[in-house]
Amino acid sequence: MRLLRAADVPVLAEFHLLLQNDRKLSKFLSIIRGSPVYPVFDAKRRVLSLPPIINSDHSKIKLATKNVFIECTATDLTKAKVVLNTVVTTFSEYCKEKFTVEPVEVVQTDGESVLYPDLSLRTFETDSNYINKLVGIELPRAKMMTFLEKMGLTATASAANDKAIKVKAPATRSDILHPVDIMEDVAVSYGFNNVPKTMPKASTPGAMFPVNKLSDQIRKELALSGYTEVLPFILCLHDENFKFLKKIDDNTTAVKLANPASIEFEVVRTSLLPGLMKTIYSNKKLPLPLKVFEMTRFMALVYCNMKNSGFELIHSMLDRVMLMLNVPIYNGSNDGYYIQDSDNETFFPGRRADVFCYGKNIVRIGIVHLE
Repeated sequence: MRLLRAADVPVLAEFHLLLQNDRKLSKFLSIIRGSPVYPVFDAKRRVLSLPPIINSDHSKIKLATKNVFIECTATDLTKAKVVLNTVVTTFSEYCKEKFTVEPVEVVQTDGESVLYPDLSLRTFETDSNYINKLVGIELPRAKMMTFLEKMGLTATASAANDKAIKVKAPATRSDILHPVDIMEDVAVSYGFNNVPKTMPKASTPGAMFPVNKLSDQIRKELALSGYTEVLPFILCLHDENFKFLKKIDDNTTAVKLANPASIEFEVVRTSLLPGLMKTIYSNKKLPLPLKVFEMTRFMALVYCNMKNSGFELIHSMLDRVMLMLNVPIYNGSNDGYYIQDSDNETFFPGRRADVFCYGKNIVRIGIVHLE
């Protein structure tokens, strides 16, 4: 077989347009859109397939079919090999001569010839001490090899030492990637319910991380004050993160997605404010005031009302959180927190402030501009 160039088959252009209206196949058209070579056809110039979209009527399997050509199309070679090996080995059980397949020579774009399917065994090295320790059992090497044979693996004693085991995984066991997978097979074959129950050797009482405990305490205070926690996406529009907040993109601040799935997810947000503002916008039909907050490693809250700006309410909420955290107000003679005028363009001049705590700028508050 060889590839036929699209220019040699004008009817494919009409067929391509037809597939665009198909609900199931249209989502795969992007894979071959713009490709200079398709479809696959045989020596008699009969079309066999338009991979990976659809096969032809000539190549479909019938009840009288004796010879089956199995091919796999994918954008990842490793995954393609796994799928091909799985399908081929499964079909081979129903061959006239069981468990036999005829390989195919594939000439790659660089001219190299490769024989598929590759059903060679993959070899792993492990030892019985490693498996016994992780599973929590005491099995001799010989018994362990018996359990591995039950799982479809070939296990032999290695000459490295009296504990080493050489394991060969067939093409049907593509899930075996590491000695820990071999350990899992031993545990499955041995039986999880047969593993003896033991008490842990170390006492490890569970406890919350201090930062999680602190954030839960702040959540409670905000909830008692009438604020509702929201969980917006961490991805947002580029303009939501910069233009709408009157920020300039210096191409070093935000992580930009090279191929976003949607225009709604172009960049990783650099603050919590875009998500809260979008939440307010999406729920503008609800009765005012809207009071929402988001809590991660950082905290942000928004108060939205038509009757007043709510700046004093945000300020009072700041004082309440600081009081709860036992942080005093700075009076010139002790450490604490204080506010001073800010130059943040996101907020109105004269109605914005930076909050400093122990000499560090930790919070910015203000009335968001209406542009």
